[in-house]
Amino acid sequence: MDENLMMVWQKCLQFMRDNLNAAEDNSDLKKLEKSFDLLFDKVQPISLVENNLTLMVPSDFYKEYIEDNYLSLLSAALKKNIGKGVKLWYSVMENKPIGQEKPVTMNMKGKSVPTPKVQETMPQGFSSNIVNPFVVPGIKKVNIDSNLKADFSFDNYVEGESNKFAATVAKSIAKRPGATAFNPLFLYGGYGVGKTHLGQAVGLEVKSQFPDKVVLYLSSEKFIQQFISAAKAHKQTEFANFYQMVDVLIIDDIQFLSGKSATQDSFFHIFDYLHQNGKQIILTSDKAPVDIMDIQDRIVSRFKWGLSAEIKSPDLDTRKKIIEDKLSRDGIVLTEDMLDFLASEAKTNVRELIGVINSVIAYSTIYKSDLSLELLKETINKIAANQKKIINIPYIQEVVCDYFGIKREQLLSKTRKREIALPRQLAMYFAKEFTNATFTKIGEEMGGKDHSTVMYACETIKDVSKIDKEVKKYVKELTEKIKS
Repeated sequence: MDENLMMVWQKCLQFMRDNLNAAEDNSDLKKLEKSFDLLFDKVQPISLVENNLTLMVPSDFYKEYIEDNYLSLLSAALKKNIGKGVKLWYSVMENKPIGQEKPVTMNMKGKSVPTPKVQETMPQGFSSNIVNPFVVPGIKKVNIDSNLKADFSFDNYVEGESNKFAATVAKSIAKRPGATAFNPLFLYGGYGVGKTHLGQAVGLEVKSQFPDKVVLYLSSEKFIQQFISAAKAHKQTEFANFYQMVDVLIIDDIQFLSGKSATQDSFFHIFDYLHQNGKQIILTSDKAPVDIMDIQDRIVSRFKWGLSAEIKSPDLDTRKKIIEDKLSRDGIVLTEDMLDFLASEAKTNVRELIGVINSVIAYSTIYKSDLSLELLKETINKIAANQKKIINIPYIQEVVCDYFGIKREQLLSKTRKREIALPRQLAMYFAKEFTNATFTKIGEEMGGKDHSTVMYACETIKDVSKIDKEVKKYVKELTEKIKS
C-alpha cells in the first residue's frame, strides 16, 4: 500500500474522530469513538488516482452505512486533506469461491454530500456473513420462513368498535409497508383480543402484494432465545445482520424484553437500521409503551415514533359478528337469541370466544343434531362442569399480582425490594407446586431468572413459612385463590 496514501487516510480518520461531537458528555463520546474505530478499522484505502479514492470494505453493508451516516464527515475530511472534487469508490469484498486464494471484489461508485453531519448512533460491529437463526445447524439453509398462519388474514378478521381504528391503520400499512407515518405500529391490549391476528394479517397481505419482500413474524421469547444462542457462539453480529435483511418485522409480546439489557441493545440497533432504511416494524404488547417497565428509555421513545393503537375486548355486537363469521364458514346458522347467548358466554377476549364456538361446532358435528337455544345452554353447561381448571405460570403470576396489588412487569423485574421480591418468590414457589415446569422453565417465565434463583426461592418459602406467620398466611390464602 502507498505509504503517502495511508498517511493521508490516517489524517482523514483523525479529522473525523476529532469531530465526533454528537455526544453530550465524555462517556458518550468514548462510546462513539469506539464505535467509529470498530467501523473504520476494517476499511482500507487502496488507491488514489486523479482524485478518485477507492476504499476496500468487507461488504455492501459497510458501504451503505458509511454513505448513510458518515459521508458528510468523510467529505469534509477528504476536502481538507486531499482537496476539492474527490470522487469516492468502494471495492466490496464478496464471498471467496472455493479454491480461490484472492478475495473477489466488486467496485462501486460512491456519492457525495455537501453538508457535513454527524450520526448519533450506530450498530455495534458488522460482518459480511449472514446467518439465519431459524435454520437448525447441520441442515441445509433455506429461504426465510415468514412464520405466518394463513387463517390470520384480513378476510378472517372481524372489525368492531374495539378494533376498527387499529384494523384501518394495519390495512393502510399493508398497502405501503415502511412508507407510511405508522412505523412502527405498536398494537397493545389484553390477552386474546386479536393483536397477533392483526399483525400477521399485515404480513400476509404484504407477502401477497409484494412477493419479493422478506416478511418475518416471531415472538419476543424466540427473539431472546436466538440472541442468547448467538451471544454464546460469539455471533451477535451475524444475528443482527440476519434481521437487517427483513422488510417487515413483526414481533409479538415485546414487553418480555423487560429487564434483558443485552437483548434490548441488539434490538435497538436492529430497530434503528430497519427504520432508517424504510422497513416496516410491527410490535404487539399487553401494555402501552409507557407502561412497560425495565425497558430502555431510548427504546420506549422509538416505540412512540409511529403509532400506538389499543385493541380492547370486543363488545357484544362484535362478539356476535365473530360467531357468525366463524360458524358461517362451517355451514352453521344460528338464530338471533342463540347468537346473543353465545356472545354473552365469552365476555373477555376473542380466544375464549373461539373456544366456545369450537365447542358448538363439535357438538353439532358429533351428534348431528339441529341446534336450539336449549341444547346450546345444555352443551355449554356440560363443558363448564367438565372443564378442569388449568393452572399455568401466567395464571399464577396473575393471582399473585392481584393479591399483592402489583403489576406483572414489577414481578418480572430485577428489583430486590421486599414488596416485590417476596411476591416473586411466592410465584416461583407456586409455579413449582402446581405445574410440571422445570426450574429453568419457571426462571424463563419469571423474567429470565436463573434456575438456581428459582430453587433458592422455593426453598426459602418452604422454610420461612414454617416460622413466619405472615408468610404462612400468604401461602395459605394464595393456595386457595389459585385452586378456586
